[in-house]
Amino acid sequence: MRRITTIVLGIVAIGAFCVFAYTLIHALWYAPETTGPVPASIASSSPALSVAPGEYPSRLIIPALSIDAHVQDLGINSIGNMQAPDNFVDVGWYKYGAVPGYTGSAVIDGHVDNGLGLAGVFIHLDQIQVGDDVYIKAINGTMLHFVVSDVEIYPYKSVPTDLIFNQNDSARLNLITCDGTWVHGQDTYNERLVVFTKLVGQS
Repeated sequence: MRRITTIVLGIVAIGAFCVFAYTLIHALWYAPETTGPVPASIASSSPALSVAPGEYPSRLIIPALSIDAHVQDLGINSIGNMQAPDNFVDVGWYKYGAVPGYTGSAVIDGHVDNGLGLAGVFIHLDQIQVGDDVYIKAINGTMLHFVVSDVEIYPYKSVPTDLIFNQNDSARLNLITCDGTWVHGQDTYNERLVVFTKLVGQS
């Protein structure tokens, strides 16, 4: 009887450990988000359709913040907003908007932290300064050089999306992440930090 009890307790312990490990892994590395339907008008008018895939962004590099992150191609989530990366170390490029280096404001987002409050890729984005360098490495190896022109914080319900996602602007790159304080019950922070940059060269 004692042996059976030991076996049962062992199985329960293993099960509990597996659940804990699964939860920990997802809290540390994964941030799954439901994909929403993309309106045909958005998909068919995406500037990326006229650009060779080799020119899509591959890495985001910000020397001042020691950031060198893989870029995911992202679309729209279930509530109609830009998707966030599915982990806390990558950043995401809005693939239905402008392509970095081309006309319009390309947009890249990233997490400020994870489910346990540990650092995300943009944890120090609030420390970036006007004049800092930002680089995009394209899939084909082309390096685009941007310089920070402005840094703004907006209430998360009043983010100027027309400005941030402007497809008729000069070649720009805008970075966005969460800021402020956590809003309980809404699973989000109450502010958004936006870094505006402009293209100054490529190699």
